[in-house]
Amino acid sequence: MHSIHSDGTGTVAEIARAAEEAGVDVVLLTDHDSLAARRCGEEGWHGRALVCVGEEVSPPDRNHYLAFGVDEHVDHWGLSPAQVVEAVRERGGFGFAAHPFSEGSTRFRRLSTSMRWEDLGALDGIEIWSFLADNGQRVTSIREALSFVARPERYVTRAPERNLAEWDRLGARRRVVGIGGLDAHQFGRRIGGRVVRLMSYSRSFRQLHTRVLVDEQLTGDLEHDRDQVYAALRAGRCYIAAPQVAPAAGFEFFAERSGGERLHMGGEAPAGGWTLHTLLPRPADVRLLRDGAEVARLRAPALVHTAQGPGVYRVEATLETHGAERTWILSNPIYLR
Repeated sequence: MHSIHSDGTGTVAEIARAAEEAGVDVVLLTDHDSLAARRCGEEGWHGRALVCVGEEVSPPDRNHYLAFGVDEHVDHWGLSPAQVVEAVRERGGFGFAAHPFSEGSTRFRRLSTSMRWEDLGALDGIEIWSFLADNGQRVTSIREALSFVARPERYVTRAPERNLAEWDRLGARRRVVGIGGLDAHQFGRRIGGRVVRLMSYSRSFRQLHTRVLVDEQLTGDLEHDRDQVYAALRAGRCYIAAPQVAPAAGFEFFAERSGGERLHMGGEAPAGGWTLHTLLPRPADVRLLRDGAEVARLRAPALVHTAQGPGVYRVEATLETHGAERTWILSNPIYLR
């Protein structure tokens, strides 16, 4: 999310209220080249919504990086993409390439420009599905643009196949955590205390989530709760969900073998003797992929599969809504080496 501390039109308090309205627990604020929200004391709980402040390290035109767990601004001047990633690590932080596959709209260059990431080999975290960039670049006409803004739940169908294929390629070499992102700015103009906008933050919040599986319940203590969220993101204990398709709370994907040993999303272990379990909140078309190739498929609320040797295993689930089959859930992988 972006606020008035960079190029958004909402205050942090307004964004937090929009999150509450949409039933969102945690907001990851990533203003461009700015930790101003933290300096202003705005990081923390706002009612029922926790605002965690990172920054979008934003070199001109490309190689943007969502940095979390850093206490000072990361100066990207003169740094290569790999050096940006390393600079965040040196400060004790971690991050994700923002909209790394964005090529921009061929029709509306001013609204959707290319913002690619140029060195995927440097990454251990990546935004697999960017709601604004990946859907915006598909727009080829005024009619499509109006459809996207007016009824995004009908316009958006599936996560980009090219992005997923690239993620599979990267995962064959090393762990790469995948997240979904809104990149919401609430484009418009502030007039006095009101905002004339195209799409409100609260509507954006209903389009795409990254659901994190924390080890401990959140308590209301900023440091404890932020650490829980960040630890889950670092480990890949998270999945991408499209809540406008259906509620996605309760999804599970894990591997288990004799003796009760269990491996969660993002986990890595030697191959051999693992059974993969997928549990869904409701029946759906669920696919299990190994190194990007489908190895099992079922329309059901659960799928159980014995892993046949090493591979990077992940799950995709789709549901039909508004007359089309749509991406509902994308898991992070389990890595059996």
